[in-house]
Amino acid sequence: MRAYSGWFKAALLIAAMTTTVFAQSASPTKPKRARVAPSASQQDVKDLRELVGAQQQQLEAQRQQMDAIKSQLQQLLDTTQQANAAAQKVQSSAEQAQNTATQAQQSATKAQRLADQASANAVEAKTALSIVNGKSQDENKKIIALQEVLGRFRFSGDIRLRGESIFQDCAACLDRNRARLRVRFGAESKLGEDFTAGLFLATGSLGDSNSTNETVTNFFNRKTIGLDRGYITYQPVAHRWLQLTGGKFAYTWQRTSVTFDPDINPEGFSEKLSFDLSTPVLKNFTAQAIQMLFSENNSSKFLTGQDSFAVGGQVSGKLEVGIFSSTPSFTILNWRNVDAILNASAFAVQATTTTGGLLVPGEGPGCASGLGLPSVPPCVYGPQGFTNATFTDSSGKIHFLSQFLYADLILNNQLKTGISRFPLNLMLEYQNNLNAADHPLDATGNATNLGKQSHGYFADLSLGQLKNRNDVQFGYAFEREEQDAIIASFSESEQRAPTNILQHRIYAQWKLRPSITASYVLWVGRTLNSNLQHSIVAPGTTPGTTEPWLKRMQFDLLYTF
Repeated sequence: MRAYSGWFKAALLIAAMTTTVFAQSASPTKPKRARVAPSASQQDVKDLRELVGAQQQQLEAQRQQMDAIKSQLQQLLDTTQQANAAAQKVQSSAEQAQNTATQAQQSATKAQRLADQASANAVEAKTALSIVNGKSQDENKKIIALQEVLGRFRFSGDIRLRGESIFQDCAACLDRNRARLRVRFGAESKLGEDFTAGLFLATGSLGDSNSTNETVTNFFNRKTIGLDRGYITYQPVAHRWLQLTGGKFAYTWQRTSVTFDPDINPEGFSEKLSFDLSTPVLKNFTAQAIQMLFSENNSSKFLTGQDSFAVGGQVSGKLEVGIFSSTPSFTILNWRNVDAILNASAFAVQATTTTGGLLVPGEGPGCASGLGLPSVPPCVYGPQGFTNATFTDSSGKIHFLSQFLYADLILNNQLKTGISRFPLNLMLEYQNNLNAADHPLDATGNATNLGKQSHGYFADLSLGQLKNRNDVQFGYAFEREEQDAIIASFSESEQRAPTNILQHRIYAQWKLRPSITASYVLWVGRTLNSNLQHSIVAPGTTPGTTEPWLKRMQFDLLYTF
């Protein structure tokens, strides 16, 4: 509307100006003079000139007015064009706004349709979710119940791969190279606040209490797995200093391989009293009683000399003085009715034959061999051989020459070197069998003039530890164990012989990962006195001569979990 108003005003202005010009043009002028004769006077010429000049001035004024009108008209035209352009832009914006509004309406309609569909889906999902929630609650209850059961258990175990080489410098000796495997798995469970129960399985021959190794042989046959531990421990929360254990359990007292093989888990009972102290030097004091039952004979009463057991106890402490710490212990262990070891059943020794050649199923070392020892059951139980002195009575029954009352002193020491990963460790042990016979027997079974073969000496020096990743440890151990220092049937299975030995051990270990350890061990040992009864010597060794060293190299990779 503004554009049309401008045009109207311009037309009115032009009309007004035109009217003014024509009015002036039509205004009366002076009448023309009548033509006179050429002989007009000079006055007439002058008047005529004045008249022409006046007309020229009038025409110039009109021309200026026309220029002004043109300028005004041009300004009006420019203003009109700008107004038209603005009107067109407004019109375009209006049309674009209308298109946008149309699209928005369409989008809103589509969104409403999707919202309606989503609302319907939500109703369906809510219905399905209520069904799922009902099932999930039932499943959660089952999972929680299962978690409560599993939460009471702590699973652990290990797998060890071993490459082993055995060689000895003698004409009749054959080098041996074998691969061995050990697998152990078990769980401990809390039976309330005060009780813990454990059950562990392990590989190994059922007739060998001293080893859980299985040799990779026998035409890919399956390997034997048996109950390695099964026990219950009572340790009340209100009295943490008290611990009572029964069953087949790991050692609860301090010991080394001088007295027992590490793979043996004793059977019986243990009662421990342990007190943590805050004195400057003594940090802990422990006293405990030990009862081990290793052979039961139900044809006689318990204390008539038929059932076989060991009873004793240990006192120990923990001392700390600056960078030095020590855990000393002293153990007394009395073995009763040990002759049962010399009269083991076919099942106990896992023998392959009996008298008359009758086959007995199972694997194992069978009867221990030696001068005067039976070759068929009942026979001597000695998984790694038998080296203690024996004699046969007038009725033909075999007996130990010595009785066994262990007195075992251990000093386990550690010195901080200033490097946390490299402590210096020193283990010292003195073992004495207080009930050893005065004079042992020679290779022919006759008495000698030697004194008691009752002592065991052990030292183990190492540098380093195996706690964290990339920890390393290097060590050397020395052992000298006389013939009747301990019962040979339960001795360390890796050394040259159960007793009557001189043994060296060099080892290195590296913790590759928190659960993986690689190790190398070199055992170098020989029989201490080859002239004693039941000495284990290399073929061709004359009694009384020095046996050549037997070397055993072991490369282990151990995974624990």
